[in-house]
Amino acid sequence: MRALSLPALHRLAHLAPLALRLGLGIVFVVHGVSKLNGGPATGFGGMLTGLGVGAPALFAWLVTIAELVGGVLLLIGLLTRLATLPLIATLIGAIILVKADLGVIAGMGSPMPGAELDIALLAGLVALLFIGPGMLSVDRMLGLESAPVRENEPVSARL
Repeated sequence: MRALSLPALHRLAHLAPLALRLGLGIVFVVHGVSKLNGGPATGFGGMLTGLGVGAPALFAWLVTIAELVGGVLLLIGLLTRLATLPLIATLIGAIILVKADLGVIAGMGSPMPGAELDIALLAGLVALLFIGPGMLSVDRMLGLESAPVRENEPVSARL
């Protein structure tokens, strides 16, 4: 049996990290900017207060900064792997604190969506953490990330 293969797409595989970075970066920047409306301590902090989170104003600012700064870093591909870490922590916190009672898909009439978007974003961030920023990134231009090792590449070619 022959595996389904799309050779034309193999030549574009190096663009996958860029697509992940741009998609995730846009989402996080937009979410961070939306938390600035009314001030993070008031709007988003009010929601955290309602959830019983201690120091809600502090956490509101930390999440807002993580989303804004992390999103911009993902967009340009700078410190990419490092930028994923606070965003991963933020999503895990959101899933546990906010979405656990709602489930993956919230029921009809729920005031908030379920955890499906959070899970998808988390998967994308973990993928970026593992594969890195890709060749079209500031990380690569500055030499902060090297080219990935190819699975079939001989060890002598990596030296």
